[in-house]
Amino acid sequence: MAHPLPLPSDQDKPVIWTVSVSRLAELLRDITVEYDALATIEPINLGFDDAVRHIRERLATERCDAVISAGSNAAYLKSRLPVPVVVAKASGFDMMQALARAKQAAGPKAPRIGVVSYQAPVAELAQFAATFELDIVQRTYATEQDARAQIHELKAAGVRAVVGAGLITDLAEEAGLDGVFVYSAASIRQAFDDALEIARLGRLESGRHRVRAGAVPDTLRARHGVTDLRGDSAAMDKVRQAVVLYARSNATVLIQGETGTGKELVAQAIHRDSRLAGNRPFVAVNCGAIAESLLESELFGHEEGAFTGARRGGHAGLFEAANHGTLFLDEIGEMPLALQTRLLRVLEEREVVRVGGTRPIPVSLRIVSATHCDLEARVRDGRFRADLFYRLAVLRLALPPLRARQDDIVPLAEWSLRNALAALGARAHPNLAAELAACAPLLRRHAWPGNVRELRNLAERLALFLAAEPLQALTPAFMLDVAPELAGAPDEASDPAAALESATAVLRRFGGRRDAAAGYLGISRTTLWRRLREEAGDGGP
Repeated sequence: MAHPLPLPSDQDKPVIWTVSVSRLAELLRDITVEYDALATIEPINLGFDDAVRHIRERLATERCDAVISAGSNAAYLKSRLPVPVVVAKASGFDMMQALARAKQAAGPKAPRIGVVSYQAPVAELAQFAATFELDIVQRTYATEQDARAQIHELKAAGVRAVVGAGLITDLAEEAGLDGVFVYSAASIRQAFDDALEIARLGRLESGRHRVRAGAVPDTLRARHGVTDLRGDSAAMDKVRQAVVLYARSNATVLIQGETGTGKELVAQAIHRDSRLAGNRPFVAVNCGAIAESLLESELFGHEEGAFTGARRGGHAGLFEAANHGTLFLDEIGEMPLALQTRLLRVLEEREVVRVGGTRPIPVSLRIVSATHCDLEARVRDGRFRADLFYRLAVLRLALPPLRARQDDIVPLAEWSLRNALAALGARAHPNLAAELAACAPLLRRHAWPGNVRELRNLAERLALFLAAEPLQALTPAFMLDVAPELAGAPDEASDPAAALESATAVLRRFGGRRDAAAGYLGISRTTLWRRLREEAGDGGP
């Protein structure tokens, strides 16, 4: 299996602790051996208060970069530990496999299956149950006592098999039911990969992963080049030509495009095709995903004692981490005005001053920025500095929305679907191309407000259902059943403005749930909050 990190030396290995008190411990132990070369991993077979006390005591004298846990135990640890807690999450494919095992275990005389999840039900389960004619009873719990009560209620309702995490399966078997464990090896591997990435970011922030002797860790290198910009349309040909041309220059580049059009992919391609590639770093930061109070420190670094909670000894910011390479500033339009002034100074003086410091630190780097908003309109409104805009936009590149690339939609759908099926370990139909061609009118009339990202997400959803029913053909009716949003009226789909909803309207649609609204729009919660505030200031609710 390929991992995202190079093999580190023993002293540079991340330290990861796994915490579990249930059958999850066995799965964690089995997967640990695959990551022994990448991290120092230690199991802690405790839970809740006992685990918190044990870990806090050890952190006084030992280093831990991340903790891996799952279910209610992970939620308990997450709010009580000063180190990052990676929550292992069951994927949709995990749930599908667990339901299949539960149905087999329950037998034809007891067709009802119980699913017990922590705090919130599995939203997608109702559609899945209806599609595959499964009788599923969902329950949620907050405490062990609550979970025990839910198990007894399910037993009284005639349920014989219960799907859930370790605590739930243990309680189910204690009650004489079949407990079906929901986690797979793939979901645990993802948790380990996430923990390794968190450890890398933590070291980058603390200055321990600074660039030295022209060398840079693999994790700071751009992974995508111009050949990864897929699509045979004339619009994508122009994008690739621009990338190759801009790679020859050191001038700043402003990439503009709607959410999901691949702005970071293009930024990486510009870096990869330039003379800055090879051992030169590519560092990316989303200016809209980091709170204003932290963004300044992340970009410019800080000296020891600069503010409450500042790292001992201070730490280097991302400008220093990207020295001699490329710094990619995504969602640049969300940068506060005060930081815009400091960024302009970096561009003009080619030096940074850390927060709380006075010593200028010289930097030599290229700035590539991106935005989904109309930056020129923000300049006119006084929300973005005109002088900074012109310094950032020496070279400009506008990415076309997917609805303007009609010839690319079906080939991209096929490529994404084949990859999604492969990730699930499922084989694509030999006539998949023909089946997609029959669905082409359905795909082409959709407005794709989320662009390529939305198309990729759709492919993952389709792959999940196709993997569950290998003999199911990919027909327009099946696609509409899985993705009813494709049934929008043709007039709406052909009007790009109809696809661009306000944040306020989207929030209403999702019943005030900000996580769901932000996910639909493809932005962070911080950016959603800023958009809501701007719309309210413009006379919205």
